[in-house]
Amino acid sequence: MLLSVRNLTSYFFLDEGVLKAVDGVSFDIQENETVALVGESGCGKTIVALSLINLIPAPGRIIAGQVLLSGEDVVTTPKDRLRQIRGGEIGFVFQEPGSSLNPVYTVGHQIAEVLQTHRGLTRKEADKEAVRLLGATGIPDPEKRAKSYPFQLSGGMRQRAAIAMAISTRPKLLIADEPTTALDVTVQAGILDLLEELQQQYGMAILIISHDLGVVAQIAQRVLVMYAGKLIESAHVDALFSSPKHPYAQGLLDSVRLRADRNAPLRGIPGSVPDLLRLPGGCTFHPRCSVSDLSCRTQFPPMLPLAGDRSCACYRVHQ
Repeated sequence: MLLSVRNLTSYFFLDEGVLKAVDGVSFDIQENETVALVGESGCGKTIVALSLINLIPAPGRIIAGQVLLSGEDVVTTPKDRLRQIRGGEIGFVFQEPGSSLNPVYTVGHQIAEVLQTHRGLTRKEADKEAVRLLGATGIPDPEKRAKSYPFQLSGGMRQRAAIAMAISTRPKLLIADEPTTALDVTVQAGILDLLEELQQQYGMAILIISHDLGVVAQIAQRVLVMYAGKLIESAHVDALFSSPKHPYAQGLLDSVRLRADRNAPLRGIPGSVPDLLRLPGGCTFHPRCSVSDLSCRTQFPPMLPLAGDRSCACYRVHQ
């Protein structure tokens, strides 16, 4: 097992109260596996990702749980070792490339700096490897682009440069947070193809975070569905898309399937994701659920296994 997450709990302690961004999340990722974490905006997906590298911004912090990378707990590891894990054993592609690319340094310089820090290359070796990595990620004329600043690149090129930086250390796990957001369809397809090629080349696992189920269907092997800080369903991608078990997962897929028929009304999920500072009692989805009953309003259902190596947190499913 490459990554084993157990009861991960990350809260933000605000003046208004405690915001339960991630609440008791558990999952595994095998070597060379691609797993997608999906859900509406505001459900806690990005905080899960940041928790995996112990990089939650203040006033948030991990208050419970384990993040075991090859058996080593990222939550309790010393700071010096944590710096080696971040960028070394776990690569991270942020939702906005501007979050990882410094505007005052050239792209090549930034990649070379990572290579010197984590792989111990000389400056000359690192500069050469940076150009190679830019070329490997599909950036044309990589020698020229290595000398460019981030603002001189298109959105797609900046994303490819961010990926080049993330995979430069040959990480065991690549976390990609909405890597295709705000990109046009052609560029989006190219980024997804690139991730698959790099996975085959370097043998790394990928955790992709997305609200776009089309992206998930193309690249993922297994899907984790998240709602209001909790994991509510886990299944193989084909099983989830053909037969979702949780009413929320069903609603997500229904809202996508109907887009193909322009004459059919769009079936959205009523309501919105609850305020994480003021969560409803019981199952947090019950105010929006058409099949909830009294048991759903009293206690959050446990995540229980189902046939076919899947699990679901829903009283109605298990009944």
